Amino acid sequence: MKTESIAYGIAGVAFGLIAGWIIGTQQAAPRPPATPQAAAAAPAPGGSPRAAVLDEAKVTALKSVAEREPSNAQPRVELANLYFDAERYDDAIKWYQDALKLSPADVNVSTDLGVSYYYTNQADKALLQLGRSLEIDPKHAKTLLNIGIVKAFGKQDLEGATKAWQQVVELNPDSPEAQAAKRALDTLRSAHPAPAGEQKPGG
Repeated sequence: MKTESIAYGIAGVAFGLIAGWIIGTQQAAPRPPATPQAAAAAPAPGGSPRAAVLDEAKVTALKSVAEREPSNAQPRVELANLYFDAERYDDAIKWYQDALKLSPADVNVSTDLGVSYYYTNQADKALLQLGRSLEIDPKHAKTLLNIGIVKAFGKQDLEGATKAWQQVVELNPDSPEAQAAKRALDTLRSAHPAPAGEQKPGG
């Protein structure tokens, strides 16, 4: 697992037929679209057949470190990441929350917590947490990308999603996050073309 990782976004939006994926900031590559979301008309967060197998030995070792070092956020972050990768999001939430208590300015942990809320069908809570991430870093591209995904998938707020993805593109057009946002925007515009004479978003 890479230390610096990328959250990718959406594969498609078309009149209620949505195919996409979302991952946390600690992961290095997007999940494949072969998930329950890809087949659902209104996708709900859920598991993937390619979830990582939980390394119980590593979990035990990290829990031991966390117990010995109550002021150390890192083992808690690593535990949360392990549970996230295994798609055990309730466990991930617990450890991300513990880590944030010790390191409240860690924007990546905050964003991963928001993503975990989304995957436990708590879209509103996810958006609140992602909003806290923006309070830490208003230009955090991974957070903005994920806000767009949660708004599109969890809230069916396509206008809000469009605004978030446009911000990602404006921040750094050549970044991986911006490329994912561009794909999302292009698909959204194809699915919902503007009426004649009306400017498309971002046009």
